[in-house]
Amino acid sequence: MKSTPNAGRTLLDVKNLSVSFDVYGGEVQAVRDVSLRIKEGEAVAIVGESGSGKSVTAQTIMRLIQTPPGRIKQGQVLLDGQDLLTLSEKDMQKVRGNKIGMIFQDPMTSLNPTMTVGKQIMEGLLQHQKLSGEEAKKRVIELLRTVGIPNPETRLKQYPHQFSGGMRQRVVIAIALACNPSLLIADEPTTALDVTIQAQILSLMKDLQQKMKTSIILITHDLGIVADICDRVIVMYAGQVVETGTKREIFNNPQHPYTKGLLKSLPRLDQAKDEPLIPIFGTPPDLIKPPEGCGFCSRCDEAMRICETVVPEFTEISGTQAVRCWLQHPYAKRAGSAGGKEASV
Repeated sequence: MKSTPNAGRTLLDVKNLSVSFDVYGGEVQAVRDVSLRIKEGEAVAIVGESGSGKSVTAQTIMRLIQTPPGRIKQGQVLLDGQDLLTLSEKDMQKVRGNKIGMIFQDPMTSLNPTMTVGKQIMEGLLQHQKLSGEEAKKRVIELLRTVGIPNPETRLKQYPHQFSGGMRQRVVIAIALACNPSLLIADEPTTALDVTIQAQILSLMKDLQQKMKTSIILITHDLGIVADICDRVIVMYAGQVVETGTKREIFNNPQHPYTKGLLKSLPRLDQAKDEPLIPIFGTPPDLIKPPEGCGFCSRCDEAMRICETVVPEFTEISGTQAVRCWLQHPYAKRAGSAGGKEASV
């Protein structure tokens, strides 16, 4: 799976990552053998429905998985060649907020209601950049102005409850960007906001990425919001990466039945008024006992016998697009002549 041809060096390289949670019912295999690469200065979206493993992947990169019940079973998370999974918690604290910043889904729960926003932004600056109090205050004012908060000299003395939802999310972005991280992870940053504020936040992230050359991982379940901000799209389902490609490839030439289903369920401007949206019928598999083969098999109208028992290999469609689906395997056409559901590779 290759990345955009004009992208820079590899900043983040996740290799064969598997993460499980031990619960009363058994072992939930939340992330299963996930590999992905993020290039320097690149914006990548990780999409998929709830429970697909998007947030767990991001939290594992940040080493925020609570252990127990969480367990990193295997894999590497290489940031600039350094495996974050081998670092001590003390060393990892030097990475969080410094080399990697994270924007969480709900700004109200990620901000401390008992501290002014200025102090919360200042924390990372004092810890990682060793600035004096006056220097840190100047940087806070600069950051608040950068993320579009008016009267920053006054606002830095206020508390989170004195800000609107959109303004609180801007504060969270300011905290994430305080130390100029090389990687910014945004975990559904617009879910709790109305449509107008969503557009403003996404536009802000795009502008900051272009100005600061920060790599961005945007995690979302909505393909519609990634079209303007991201270079590449990674599609996850049932804890696995099922397709990856450039934005143009995913939107114009999707290869996996799940990706096609996501796109068909989105409203379009050119859609006729009486044309219904097509949902993806069925439910995701139980990851306490995941399927032996393709996780999407039970919901796929084109499934073959092999899909039920063998995990699909990745097939390269182009230099930048790859899909985990037996339908795209080189032998699939030959198998198709054997008769639809009964076909095997």
